[in-house]
Amino acid sequence: MLDNVQIINDEGKAKFAIIDFEEFQYIKSLLLDEEKLEDYLDYMHMQKVKKQSNKRLSFAEVKQAL
Repeated sequence: MLDNVQIINDEGKAKFAIIDFEEFQYIKSLLLDEEKLEDYLDYMHMQKVKKQSNKRLSFAEVKQAL
């Protein structure tokens, strides 16, 4: 998402961002639907956590932690 953004500058400062209309519609649908937004934010958090730690736990370790 937002891989292809055109930035319009005014006096050397970013003023507007132009995105594909389909991406705009998707983002709008996320922002208007609380459940979708929550799911997306959870997904983004998981991706961030995965990048921070390469450690993998076994099923037994997970069960024990719970």
